[in-house]
Amino acid sequence: MSIIINPFIVSGKIPEAYFCDREAESSELEKSLTNQLNVVLTSSRRMGKTSLVDFVFDKPTIKNDNITITVDILQTTTFREFIFTLGTAVFDTVATRGEKWRKLFVSLLKSLSGSFGYDPIQNTPTFDIRLGDIQQPEFTLREIFQYLEAVDKRCLVVIDEFQQITRYPEKNVEEILRTHIQKLSNANFVFSGSRRRLMEEMFFSAKRPFYQSAKPLRLEAIDKAVYFDFVSTFFQKAEKTISREAFNHVYDTFWGVTLYVQRMMKDAYMETPQGMTCEVSVVSQLIDNYIKENDSHLREQLSFITEAQKELLYAVHAEGQVQSITSSAFNKKHRLRSPSSTQSAALKLLEYDLITRKEKTYSISDPLLSLWLDRRK
Repeated sequence: MSIIINPFIVSGKIPEAYFCDREAESSELEKSLTNQLNVVLTSSRRMGKTSLVDFVFDKPTIKNDNITITVDILQTTTFREFIFTLGTAVFDTVATRGEKWRKLFVSLLKSLSGSFGYDPIQNTPTFDIRLGDIQQPEFTLREIFQYLEAVDKRCLVVIDEFQQITRYPEKNVEEILRTHIQKLSNANFVFSGSRRRLMEEMFFSAKRPFYQSAKPLRLEAIDKAVYFDFVSTFFQKAEKTISREAFNHVYDTFWGVTLYVQRMMKDAYMETPQGMTCEVSVVSQLIDNYIKENDSHLREQLSFITEAQKELLYAVHAEGQVQSITSSAFNKKHRLRSPSSTQSAALKLLEYDLITRKEKTYSISDPLLSLWLDRRK
């Protein structure tokens, strides 16, 4: 009995056959990396940056001639944590390729030489480092990069949520990283981030160390018509159909955000029997179910913000888009405390990625949060 695979994948690597569009973006990223360019990759969250990078890293032109390393720093809060996360990723990806590379890693990281573990069965060192073992972060960073220079293949390093380094208490992290990265000849980087404003400031402001050090690549929503054709093809292969109106309803409801559209299509595919058509009524129920599924998560998310921040969040949601967030008219209309209080609250909501600012216009960042707030009116 053959297993029927749901073609709408929402986690892990996506095989080429199930990868929707991104032809221009994947070609551009592949071309940049094969020509030894660093890339700054930006989009709103859940738009598919990680999937795009994984997809390109699996291409023969990249996979056969390079070592690809992924470092997710979203949860890091200090430069030491950054070094620890980077070191772990390099060891797990590069050093584990063989005894020679494990021993070279240990020999080059002199600042941590007394902290490595040892596997008596395999007769090899292990990365048994603790955060507290990193006493000289910049020195350890230099050693990690020296190691990347010494390996036998070119290294491609993606640092996910790169804007996180701007939140570290250390004030010179950008300068330190830029200084060391620009000296590398055997590695290139993809600086991936979901905070567009911060990433643009870091890479396109002449006052910042990373100014013009990477080629920009931005992901927007997949074209609606292209996405529908992709979805419709897989429904038809399973002897099902989905109406254009149903797909458009999902796409528009979730602002074209890839993760949410994929999840709804996954559920719609599962719920539609062979020979039947998925209509708007079906996807509307699926959307309601998904909002309920995430209710506790969204409640918890808002439990960590202050009352003043909640008041501003509700006000931005009520307006949809707000340009003059500190204007007396906006503050009076929504009974906010004061323009200065609103400004402080806005900075925190931006930091928490609950609202976003684009060309001086504020709006809710996450369509799922916006839908959940709709149901709380």
